[in-house]
Amino acid sequence: MRSLNGKVAWVTGAGTGIGAAGAKALAAAGMHVVLSGRRAAPLEEIAETIGAAASVEALDVSDKSAVFEVARRIIERHKRVDVLVNSAGINVKSRNWHNVTLEDWERVIRIDLDGAFYCTKAVLPTMIEQGDGLIVNISSWAGRYVSVVTGPGYTAAKHAMNAMNESLNMEHGIHGIRACAICPGEVATPILDNRPVPVSDEDKAKMVQSEDCGDVIRFVAELPPHVCINELVISPTWNRGYIAQARTLAP
Repeated sequence: MRSLNGKVAWVTGAGTGIGAAGAKALAAAGMHVVLSGRRAAPLEEIAETIGAAASVEALDVSDKSAVFEVARRIIERHKRVDVLVNSAGINVKSRNWHNVTLEDWERVIRIDLDGAFYCTKAVLPTMIEQGDGLIVNISSWAGRYVSVVTGPGYTAAKHAMNAMNESLNMEHGIHGIRACAICPGEVATPILDNRPVPVSDEDKAKMVQSEDCGDVIRFVAELPPHVCINELVISPTWNRGYIAQARTLAP
């Protein structure tokens, strides 16, 4: 496993959930983490818990001009970007074909897919110049398996993210760049609050936790540069998608 001391990570969606947990895990490994997200207040709270190893760059990743400006400032200040974690993502409550609006479809695609593309595009030249870089795309179980639960917009965005992720490995592995799509099943994060059917606290306790995903992000980042985990699927042992099927087998 390689040391991350003194290296620089840029984490989007860092104010809550997987992004916040990933930022904390990478900082604990010795990295300086730049925290981005739409709301400054949660970012400042996470930065305060991390300490001097964190800095804040508030950002809406769907704004491509703002993305490139933030990336420019990060590179100007730190001279490098070793790890990019694309964790910014949303879903909407009215998400299925019968009730999703055109505006909500566009919001999901702009943030979940385009935002990851913009951030990657912004740091790619620096990573190529370094001859090293890791891009972690926080995808979803919905990036592997089509589900009514997540709706067509989120499902399409995450499937596309997985394809984009592998295209990075195909084109830029030769430059020492690795891309890993992490595909969690249900994770107890604030995005669950937008579910059409509320999730109970009891069910949330059985899900993958944000900190579990943070540990996975750190693990991928600490692997030696010659190792690429192209895609990693993680799910709760108590998988609600499997429960009904398992019960049909009960004696």
